Amino acid sequence: MIENNTMMITDDAGNEREVEILLTFENDDKTKKYVLFTDPTDEEGNVYAYSYNEDGSMDEVVDEADGKCAKKF
Repeated sequence: MIENNTMMITDDAGNEREVEILLTFENDDKTKKYVLFTDPTDEEGNVYAYSYNEDGSMDEVVDEADGKCAKKF
């Protein structure tokens, strides 16, 4: 759920966390949507890149082509 540049995610351990959205965008041919976000509790300041669907499901960007798309931003 996205609200006011934040969204709630559920991590692998089943814990729900609020994260801050940095950017949302689509790839060049508009077939995939992406979100870049940070966890405000992460002291290292990591930025996470995920693709997402209209149903709210998200997948971590691990594909090289997706990674190149995300690195543009």
